[in-house]
Amino acid sequence: MNKVLVTGANGFVGNILCKTLRSQNINFVPVVRKAVCDGQFSIGHFNAKTDWGNALSGCDVVIHLAARVHVMNDKSANPLAVFREINCDATLNLAKQAVLNGVKRFVFVSSIKVNGERTTKKPFTAFDKALPHDPYGQSKLEAENALKELSQETGLEVVIIRPPLVYGPGVRANFLQLMQLVKMGVPLPLGAIRNLRSMVSVENLVDLLITCSVHPKAAGHTFLVSDDRDISISELLRILFIAMGKRPLLIPVSPRIIAIIAMLFGKSAVAGRLLDSLQVDISYTKSVLGWKPKLTMEDSIKKTVAHFLGSS
Repeated sequence: MNKVLVTGANGFVGNILCKTLRSQNINFVPVVRKAVCDGQFSIGHFNAKTDWGNALSGCDVVIHLAARVHVMNDKSANPLAVFREINCDATLNLAKQAVLNGVKRFVFVSSIKVNGERTTKKPFTAFDKALPHDPYGQSKLEAENALKELSQETGLEVVIIRPPLVYGPGVRANFLQLMQLVKMGVPLPLGAIRNLRSMVSVENLVDLLITCSVHPKAAGHTFLVSDDRDISISELLRILFIAMGKRPLLIPVSPRIIAIIAMLFGKSAVAGRLLDSLQVDISYTKSVLGWKPKLTMEDSIKKTVAHFLGSS
């Protein structure tokens, strides 16, 4: 691997990826829409017409993180069209130009939402039938299929990675909201939830991204990733309380009652993320790549909490 192009370099995952590449003395080009510091490559608008020629010069690997992420309560007139424009059409444009510029491998960060929203009898695998439930997941699936077709036509080595919830120092969205609630010391009615959720720390995801950039057996595969431990929401909250030096304040309310109340207030989607299970099976990832998570979930959560408390 001579030089890596990293899209979405100033995002949550991209920032950690670039720091890790730098620490490993790997040459890379950090691409952002608008440069905010020296060394970043400004690409401007990211769409199906973006010219990537200068950014791709000399690169043999692309790690593609940039995307339109999942949006709650999307107000777009046609959400799928908007997601498709960025996550599929713009991705394929980048991949085609990568081929023309001599790039050998394209590592695409997709989403577990390609598989679906929840698991019941068994964890998701990379070989399950894709069942995306929303425009975001559908756009990621379409991008995966387009990249596979391009790979067959050109020989571009495509690697697809589908992460579940990604957390770590600087995390935002749902995980940040949980930490804020725990810090406030608010009693939470989630002590009786026995679901199982897979998550992946940003450090473990970055380690897999770099592995997939160089591993000779990675090409042509789709990999799921996690910390290799599944956890219930109540167990996660207990770990967060303890990491913040607080006594766990969890009230054992029936999940059925929580779901009914959430439905009455139009918050069924929020309740689903708290109550449903979503497990991923990473045995194939470990088998093919000989990879395993570098950090345990406990250590990763402690690092996340320490950063949160230090920046609050």
